[in-house]
Amino acid sequence: MLFYIAFSFYILIGVSIVIRLLLNGMRPTKTLAWLLTIFTIPVGGMFLYLMLGRNRRKNKLFRLKHTPEINSYIKEVQKYHEFITDQERKEHQKIMSLITKNSSFPPSTGNSLRLLKNGNATFQAIFEALEKAKHFIHLEYYIFEEGKLSQGLFELFERKIKKGVAIRILYDGIGSISLNKLYINKLKEIGVEIYKFLPIRFGKFLSSINYRNHRKIIVIDDQIAFTGGINVSDKYVQGDPNLGAWHDMHLQLEGPIVHSLQAIFAMDWYLVSSDDNILKTSYFYPHKNAIGSTAQIVHSGPDSDFSATQHMYFSIINEAQDYVYITNPYIIPGESILDALKVASMSGVDIRLLLSKKSDNAIVKWCVRSYFERLLQAGVKIYLFPEGFVHSKTIVSDDTISSVGTTNLDIRSFEQNYEVNAVIYDDSFAISLKNDFLNDCHKSIQLNYDTFVKRPWHHKLKEGIAKVFSPVL
Repeated sequence: MLFYIAFSFYILIGVSIVIRLLLNGMRPTKTLAWLLTIFTIPVGGMFLYLMLGRNRRKNKLFRLKHTPEINSYIKEVQKYHEFITDQERKEHQKIMSLITKNSSFPPSTGNSLRLLKNGNATFQAIFEALEKAKHFIHLEYYIFEEGKLSQGLFELFERKIKKGVAIRILYDGIGSISLNKLYINKLKEIGVEIYKFLPIRFGKFLSSINYRNHRKIIVIDDQIAFTGGINVSDKYVQGDPNLGAWHDMHLQLEGPIVHSLQAIFAMDWYLVSSDDNILKTSYFYPHKNAIGSTAQIVHSGPDSDFSATQHMYFSIINEAQDYVYITNPYIIPGESILDALKVASMSGVDIRLLLSKKSDNAIVKWCVRSYFERLLQAGVKIYLFPEGFVHSKTIVSDDTISSVGTTNLDIRSFEQNYEVNAVIYDDSFAISLKNDFLNDCHKSIQLNYDTFVKRPWHHKLKEGIAKVFSPVL
C-alpha cells in the first residue's frame, strides 16, 4: 500500500514538473533533455531539475530589480551619467541602446580608464587607491580567500575605520566558502559591515546553490572603482602550485561610470541586507569634467529579464567588420554565441580565441575542447597559452570597442551568475588591448583543424561526456 502511495506521489510530482517545463517556454532540446532526466533517473532526476533546471528568470524567484525602491533608485542613478556626443552614439548606437535597455545604465563620457594586467599591478593600484579613501570603501568579490592580501586589507581597513571611513564587504557564499569565521569576526570587531551573498541554508538550498555572485567590484568614495577577473586570492600574486602563474586582466575606472558600479553594489547590498539606506544618491560625489573615454557598464543575473552580458558578446561579434579577439578561460558558449562566432568567421571576420593550455578543472577542460572542432572548421583561430593559467575575460573588436569584466563565455555566466563588465568605446584603449592579445598569441600554440580532428578517440569520448554537463558548468 505504501509503495502505491509513494509511486502515485512520485508520478504527481513528475507531472507537475512536466507542466512547469512546458509553461516555462524553454528551448525544445533543453525541455526534452530534462524530461528524459526526470523519467530515466528515479528521484535523482527530479532533484537535479529542482536544483539546476528551474528557470529563475522566468519564474522571477529573484525580484530585486522590480521593487519600487530599486526602480526609483535606478532613475536617480541615470541622471548622474554624462551625456555623450551624437557622433559617439551614432557609431555604436545599437549596442549602446541594447545595454541601456538591458542594464538600465546609459553610456557616459569623461572617464579615465587604466588597464591592469595580472595580480601585482592590480593589487598595487587597489591598495594605493584604498589608502586615499575618505568616506567609504565598498568591496564585492566572488572569491575572498585568507592570506597575505586579506591580511593587508584587514590592516588597511583597521586604519581607515579609525579615520571614519565606512567599509562594506559582500562575498559569495560558495566562491568564498573557505573564508574563516575568525577572519570575518575580526572584520566585524573593527567595524566592517560584511555580508555573505546567497548563503547556503537549510530550506533554501535548492533555490540558491546554483546562482552565484561572480562579480568583482571595488568602489572608493564614488571616485575610483575596479572591476575585472581578479579575485582576492594570493594565487594572483604568488602563482598556483599546479597551474603556475595566474594571468588575469583588471580595470581601474574614474569618472561618471563609477556611479554605475556603485549602484550595482548598492542593489546587491540591499538584496542581502534589506538596508535601503544605501539606495541614496548621497553616495554619489561630483566628478571633474574632463575629456576622456566613453564607457558603459553592463550587468546581468538571474533577476534580469534577459542575459545582458550574453547580448553584449553577441552584438559585438555580430557587428564586427574586421576582427574579434576574445580571451576567456571557460569557452562553453551555447548555440547562439557559437553560431555568431562561426557565421562571423565564415563571413571573413578574423575571429581569434585565446585560452590556457592548462585547466583548473578536468570536466571544464574537456567540455571547452568539445567546441574546438566546430569552431576550427568554421575558420576560427584558437590559441592555447602554455605558461600558467589565463583567467582574463576580455573582448576587443575593430579597434573601436572592447570589454573587460567578470563574465565567462559560458552558459553559467550568461544565465545563472551575477556578472558585470565594462564596455569601452575608445579606439586607443581597444588598440592597446588588441596589442596585448596579439603578444600573448605569439607566445601561444595555435591549433590546426586537420591535426585536431585526428585526436585520439578517448579524447573525443571525454569531450562528449563533459559536454553533457555544459548547462551547469
